[in-house]
Amino acid sequence: MTPTDSLHDLGVRVTSHGGELRVWSASADQMELVIFDDTDPHWVTKTVQMKRGADDVWVGRSRSLRVGTRYSVRVSGSSSPTSAFNPTRDLIDPYARGLVRVGAGQYRSAVVDTDFDWGDVAKPAVPLDRTVIYEAHAKGISKLNRHVPETLRGSYAGLAHDASISYLHDLGVTAVELLPVHAFVSEQRLIRQGLTNYWGYNTLNFFTPHAPYASRAAQSAGPAAILREFKGMVRLLHEAGIEVILDVVYNHTAEEGRGGPTTSLRGIDNDAYYRQTATGDYIDVTGCGNSLDTSHPAARRLVMDSLRYWANEVQIDGFRFDLAVTLGRNAEHEFDRNHELLSAIVSDPTLAGVKMISEPWDVGIDGWQTGNFPTGWIDWNDRYRDRTRNFWLSDVDYARRASTAPVGIGGFATRLAGSSNTFSGERGPLASVNLITAHDGFTLADIVSYDVKHNVGNGESNRDGTDNNRSFNHGAEGPTSDETILATRRKAMRNLLGTLLLSAGVPMLTAGDEYGRTQRGNNNAYCHDSELTWLSFPVDKWQHNLFAHARRLTELRRENPALRPVRFGRSGETVPSASQMDWYDQSGATMSEDDWTSARNRTLQYVAASTPEVEDFNRILLIVHGVEADVTVTLPLHDGVTHYELLWRSDDETPLTAVSTFVPGDTIEVAATSMQLFRAISAD
Repeated sequence: MTPTDSLHDLGVRVTSHGGELRVWSASADQMELVIFDDTDPHWVTKTVQMKRGADDVWVGRSRSLRVGTRYSVRVSGSSSPTSAFNPTRDLIDPYARGLVRVGAGQYRSAVVDTDFDWGDVAKPAVPLDRTVIYEAHAKGISKLNRHVPETLRGSYAGLAHDASISYLHDLGVTAVELLPVHAFVSEQRLIRQGLTNYWGYNTLNFFTPHAPYASRAAQSAGPAAILREFKGMVRLLHEAGIEVILDVVYNHTAEEGRGGPTTSLRGIDNDAYYRQTATGDYIDVTGCGNSLDTSHPAARRLVMDSLRYWANEVQIDGFRFDLAVTLGRNAEHEFDRNHELLSAIVSDPTLAGVKMISEPWDVGIDGWQTGNFPTGWIDWNDRYRDRTRNFWLSDVDYARRASTAPVGIGGFATRLAGSSNTFSGERGPLASVNLITAHDGFTLADIVSYDVKHNVGNGESNRDGTDNNRSFNHGAEGPTSDETILATRRKAMRNLLGTLLLSAGVPMLTAGDEYGRTQRGNNNAYCHDSELTWLSFPVDKWQHNLFAHARRLTELRRENPALRPVRFGRSGETVPSASQMDWYDQSGATMSEDDWTSARNRTLQYVAASTPEVEDFNRILLIVHGVEADVTVTLPLHDGVTHYELLWRSDDETPLTAVSTFVPGDTIEVAATSMQLFRAISAD
């Protein structure tokens, strides 16, 4: 799967002698390049019979195929249960760099000028241990930002505006992970309901930026201007030191099931591109109607070429692969961690240094594969998410009703230290993307405010969205005026943010959680392009306070390398860049086996000392207390530590402004369900 194999240069290449279109199809009998008028997208000005070349690559050449040209392909072939040819249908070139919508469900590919002046701006290349990901929506992040000019709000240019970048800098994140920005459409079901696909997980084309996210001026100017605006966004974010990660949907396409719209791959070679039975029934392991058949070389090549394009020509820093298990299924539709595509993605030299993040599940058999992706991949860690929510929320809810929590602190501590029970030593703690929330599911404010989902507005009678939220409303469902409940909710949010940003691994913060954004209990707001899902930014005092805590926590993460080890430690050894960890109970004694496993124990003290290769030595003490009653804690007599400096505590409404100092053996009061972070200072 190298760039020099026989499937090279698919799509359009423009020279001084005109253009050449190359499209792969093994099943086609004929293929036609169709060129349309510059002003009337339905008026065909020229057709060119394409010729089958080596390895089933069809080639068509025309002097009319130039920058600005709108074109399509028409494909014919024999009829069979697994084919879907229609010689009158205008299809999108799978490698088109631009698209023009010409009617309901109708598109023309467009030849675009891809030149762009990147100047001397390079990718930030933020090391994984210093990475803090901010999952955001390209439109929603600036749509309501009054500091962004109205004409740019909700656009790529709005995301790149100084006001947006200043906000990201102030928060302390290092990368924006954008929900899908490949060209996409709403599903047919949503269109019939009068709803829209806001999240974008329904890809139309793997090479074209989604046009409606460009500014109105760029949209009016056409596909080339849209691409320039997108590249300009990347350049400005890079100038600010912020990486751009794209959430990419290669597991399925917008062509849906066999009765869905045929726009591209199905009409070009349905046999090759989609998983199906001999009778033509789609094998759907995505839940979206179809599944790309990455056991076929052409499908694998399509994915790889798309990644190379975005990573090199558009300078993207990383990719988060939606339903990544689908990409690793073999010809028998079984997941294979050594799948050729999964290996190629992390070994291709043209993608060196690009962050590759898996959503390590799909809906097929054996679809849950967290921790089982090959070295080089980083996995969304749903086990981290679930254990953290359990510890701070559902366990506390249980304890209120049963007087004691169902489990102790051992499992939570393992997640805090990098999930070594999920990821191999070879992959290490940085193979874990730690998350509390994401675009799908409750927001941070909602998991502490709702016990159940409230999705009636999605048009499915509240059936959609998970019922396994591991949330806790703290005594009232949704909005309340009870100040005790509200204060407890705010502390729970601070505990969750503290856990996320002080854990070993790569933290991912969902946009808006830093100030307590709510979706009013909707845990599946994919079909709402409205103020329900757009960022509204802090308004109330408590929201500004929560933002200040999030900002302080990212700062503490930067300043304390002991919190972000690169490797797992090994007992009795000093492993470079692997924090040495020691665990103590509330009395300051080393934790026993019973302390780890007993449901009665939900308090620990955790000392992490860095073993640096590139940074100065650092040591921290983190106290975690998961019971709704205050506790007295004796600070541990840790070898070499002369005193402890209190840096942050979750029970305060605002971050600390002064450092308090304690010595080993001191006793301190730790508030109910709270955390405290100290820097451990040595004599030298």
